[in-house]
Amino acid sequence: MSPSLPSAHTVADFDFDLPPELVAQHPAAERSGSRLLDASATGMTDRVFRELPNLLDAGDLLVFNNTRVIKARLYGVKATGGSVEALVERVLPGTQEVWMHLRASKSPKPGSRVRFADSFDAEVLGRCGPDNGLFHLRFAGDPFALLEAHGHVPLPPYIAHADDADDVRRYQTVFAAEPGAVAAPTAALHFDEAVLAALAERGVGTAEVTLHVGAGTFQPVRVDRIADHKMHSEWCQVSPETAARIAETKAAGGRVLAVGTTTLRTLESAAVAARQAGLAELLQTGSRETDIFITPGFQFQVVDRLLTNFHLPRSTLMMLVSAFAGYERIRELYAHAIAHRYRFFSYGDAMLLSRLHATRP
Repeated sequence: MSPSLPSAHTVADFDFDLPPELVAQHPAAERSGSRLLDASATGMTDRVFRELPNLLDAGDLLVFNNTRVIKARLYGVKATGGSVEALVERVLPGTQEVWMHLRASKSPKPGSRVRFADSFDAEVLGRCGPDNGLFHLRFAGDPFALLEAHGHVPLPPYIAHADDADDVRRYQTVFAAEPGAVAAPTAALHFDEAVLAALAERGVGTAEVTLHVGAGTFQPVRVDRIADHKMHSEWCQVSPETAARIAETKAAGGRVLAVGTTTLRTLESAAVAARQAGLAELLQTGSRETDIFITPGFQFQVVDRLLTNFHLPRSTLMMLVSAFAGYERIRELYAHAIAHRYRFFSYGDAMLLSRLHATRP
């Protein structure tokens, strides 16, 4: 499901110069000690993340992505002796099979075997995925258990160090529940138990969706025209309980705040699916694949505010936040963040956005 979202912008419109030293290589000492650029009003205010509860009202609803990052990176050896570096893209439900990115001097053939971490074997079943860009393998056991025991944290390509015990803890949200992501929903990494408790005390509600973030989130856009880009697909789910909480919040005049772009994509794709199915409800519940591509001109139906980290230049996520808060507004906010030495990307700081032209019900 990828609704047509024409835009006059080109990919170059979403480029910017980022000093390399602003790319965060490690998280802040405390989760809620990171910085927060408050752009929820017309101006902008430099804050600390633990101030977030004070920026929300009783009756507002935060929606989190409860996906859990798996140790998706593996190193192995082919039966012929060549080394292999692999990244599991997804585990196929109810099976011992996975789709993975696989790098080797020579691609393994169907029927061949790869030994990973000098501990377990996997059979190559063939190619799969979009444009046959992935490999389909069958593990010799439960993939989740084998990855947990022998895999590595799939840190993003712009983080230079090898994963360590701190990454195991910090490249994961405190409420992670459903295993399947190969990248963290990074805006949610800033929450700790104290912030969650302060939100509850203030009367701010919470709800959850699931979107298993794929490696495609880091893929550069390799075309000039936005309309020519093919968006990667990810599995997501909206429960009836979450849909009901959102409907109740909006009916009572509260605001829906998406924690991260993955949550926003899940909710807005469910709204698109509901409209396409002719449903009376705002959201279609259940699980689905989504390749929703949100660019300037998109008509948001669900999310009123967005909490997000700072994104890669020329990325689909830069296009998404520009669609949400306004193209010129985002340019202004990013210029401020760079000038004031905010930390960027997965382990970086956050900002709070309001939807362009959004009004309180």
